[in-house]
Amino acid sequence: MKFEYLDHTADVKFRAYGDSVENAFGNAALAMYNVMVDTSKVMEKLSKKISAEGHDVQALLYNFLEQFLILLDSENYFLSSVKKLRITGNDRDGYVLEAETMGDDAAKYETIGPQVKAATYNDMIVKSGKGNCMVQVVVDI
Repeated sequence: MKFEYLDHTADVKFRAYGDSVENAFGNAALAMYNVMVDTSKVMEKLSKKISAEGHDVQALLYNFLEQFLILLDSENYFLSSVKKLRITGNDRDGYVLEAETMGDDAAKYETIGPQVKAATYNDMIVKSGKGNCMVQVVVDI
């Protein structure tokens, strides 16, 4: 399972999983978009590069997800897949993320849920273990 949605009173809360922190971050981006559109139906027609920085992994995750919301608002981009994602850095110096993604023009797709307005730090968790990583995010709708 790449991600699952959890009960939340007003917003959308999800957990995304992966065998690495990078895969869990990529699946978190898919979970966030999947609130708005069935990402399995979004064609891989447009390539976009994403970069983000953060002083810790939570800030990195927040900034990474916000980059996708900026792309949605500025370029009408729906995500289909994250092809390559690389995180470098450490807790002392901060982190940098570079990703290559595929997606399509959002105007071509029917939305299935509310528009995500923002990622939040509320209840955010990043757990990494050898071969078993999980991130938890609440997004504002």
